[in-house]
Amino acid sequence: MWKWILRILPFLYMGVIWTLSSFPANAVVELPDLSLDRFIKESMHLIEFAILYLLFVLAMHTLNIPFSKTFNFLCAITACLYGLTDEIHQSFVPARSATFIDVVKDVTGVAICWYVIDRASFHQRFPKVTAFLRFIKKS
Repeated sequence: MWKWILRILPFLYMGVIWTLSSFPANAVVELPDLSLDRFIKESMHLIEFAILYLLFVLAMHTLNIPFSKTFNFLCAITACLYGLTDEIHQSFVPARSATFIDVVKDVTGVAICWYVIDRASFHQRFPKVTAFLRFIKKS
């Protein structure tokens, strides 16, 4: 049952991203210090699509197919393309903005996580990450 949860989780998370980006940036939370608020929200671009990529990787590890460099790359590309899609979506939302630098931040977050997963899966680096991915695959 938990394998199905991991398989569905990326798509639920995509729905959460879409829903939250449908509201003005301050609709959910706004910190009293506006510069801190802006910094944290801008930093979220690095994190939110990296999380989406990781959820895709975990979902792929629940399937009965070998996790390859190609699948790893497809997970990264899918997360990046969804980041681009989200920026386009935000351009139509009043009180939201969509910028090229936001897409760069989305891709950067995914690229950092891709590097870690690539090194753990195919280059015997990051042994704890490797062990966790093997645990997911075997369970």
